[in-house]
Amino acid sequence: MELTARTGRLAGIARRPRPRGPVEVIRSVSVTTVEGVHGNFRGAVMPGKRPRRQISLIEAESWAAALADLGLHPEDMLAWSVRRADLLVQGLRLPREAGTVLAIGSSLRIEVTMECDPCSRMDEIQPGLRSALMPDWRGGFLGKVVTDGDIAVGDEIRIEA
Repeated sequence: MELTARTGRLAGIARRPRPRGPVEVIRSVSVTTVEGVHGNFRGAVMPGKRPRRQISLIEAESWAAALADLGLHPEDMLAWSVRRADLLVQGLRLPREAGTVLAIGSSLRIEVTMECDPCSRMDEIQPGLRSALMPDWRGGFLGKVVTDGDIAVGDEIRIEA
């Protein structure tokens, strides 16, 4: 697959069944407007509520930059999933603004709603990680599902709007 400035690929999918629960890395999943990433506690939309934190994404390149800032050696590298994001984007720099629409695979559409600020839990994982994730949206992106879709690692990600 040839990547352009407006396309990348889905390099990872993860989900958590409960807050502070274990992270499960998976190869494919259904993502819907009703529950977000299937099996992930965060995605369910409560009646009468507007989803803003239904799904989270992090760029592989931003994760690598944060780890490099910490001076970690390759054998000390942390898996992206410890960030507790749902989706790992590779080869695509996402616009740093709410309202951006991303397409993943043939039908999934996600609207970016806000920056995902890293929490104190990141320093529990690795001292200094929270600060390393602060600049330039390195901590990731939060969004809401606009159109349901089935996705798999390796799917193309496109910026649509």
